[in-house]
Amino acid sequence: MNCSVIYVTAKDEEEAKRIADHLLSKRLIACANMFPIKSLYWWKGEIESEGEIAMIMKTQESHKKSIISEIKTLHSYDVPCIEFFTINDGNPDYLKWIVSETS
Repeated sequence: MNCSVIYVTAKDEEEAKRIADHLLSKRLIACANMFPIKSLYWWKGEIESEGEIAMIMKTQESHKKSIISEIKTLHSYDVPCIEFFTINDGNPDYLKWIVSETS
């Protein structure tokens, strides 16, 4: 099974929930986990420090392009963090569930 974990950050819980709800309704992801984080990063020559919401979502690899496009449309950041990590191994029943919920 070709499944991925997606890591995305959002400015706040409202934005994160809106993105997750949208991707779930389109069956592009099977689930989303959200949690608060503190981010430090370079932006336009300055080091920034902000509170954000991180999301870990699960999907099929075949949905990558659609997910990137949908998130960029909904996201408030000029350059949103959208990273995919291939799931190489895991609970076969869980991986089957991801596929069944995103098909």
